[in-house]
Amino acid sequence: MQRRSALKNLGGLLLVPSLSQFGIAKQDKPVLRIAHLTDVHLKGEFDAPERFARCLHHVQQQSPGVDLILNGGDIVFDMNKENLATISKQWQLWHDVLKAECSMPMHYCLGNHDIWWSEDNKGQAIYGKAYALDKIGLHKPYYSFVKNGWKFIIMDSVHLDVDNTWYIGKLGDEQFAWLENELNATSADMPVLVMSHIPVLTATNLIDETIVNKWVMLGGDMHTDAAKIISLFYKHPNVKLCLSGHIHLREKLVYDNITFICNGAVSGAWWEGNRRETAPGYGLIELFADGRFSEQYINY
Repeated sequence: MQRRSALKNLGGLLLVPSLSQFGIAKQDKPVLRIAHLTDVHLKGEFDAPERFARCLHHVQQQSPGVDLILNGGDIVFDMNKENLATISKQWQLWHDVLKAECSMPMHYCLGNHDIWWSEDNKGQAIYGKAYALDKIGLHKPYYSFVKNGWKFIIMDSVHLDVDNTWYIGKLGDEQFAWLENELNATSADMPVLVMSHIPVLTATNLIDETIVNKWVMLGGDMHTDAAKIISLFYKHPNVKLCLSGHIHLREKLVYDNITFICNGAVSGAWWEGNRRETAPGYGLIELFADGRFSEQYINY
């Protein structure tokens, strides 16, 4: 797993479809190229470290090169049901692999498996999201940044339900007010990319073979405040793209000129093959100055 030697062994550079295939003129170059990696679920089993390293090599061998990685959450395998010793090992493994295999900047959001909600640990300083935030160097689970003319808004979509027994997808009043302020403060000609762990909008429940005649969307599968968020986005046409993970399926929806994409999972079916029809992979996205983008799902 030594990054330099492994990259040499990969051979030639990885090529992607030409821009003309996306209806973009050759002279119109992207201002930013990003890789969206989500649901890695790293642990020391299933050859996961070696396979994750292969994914990182694949990203770093792209030509043209990738500028940054967006990590969509569920970074380690699962903090919910584990003791401190086990989750510490998973996070140490994460940092060891990145140190050896990745030289690119990475921006994170938290997934439901990155939160330590065990009842036995309630009251401890690192209960909830604090432990994972410390490991990825964040003070808050939601934030924004600007890069090459694009605004990136990273949302915190995982919260305990009202009965404190399980998680649901939502922002909450404080974060929604922050999101509204972020969009109001952003110039109308600056395109916006939003990333969350749980999808703001998804239709994947429609392919559940166990459901007949009546479909149910659980609060943990999609944002419960989706209508409120989409109404806010409607007031800001510069919101162009929403990325998510969580469902481990490749999905692309367009609603009201906003594209909602779930980029599968690096781990596939938690390192045990494909998740339904979606192979392990990551999203590769080119962003253009005027708000257009091209994107594809890469099976590494």
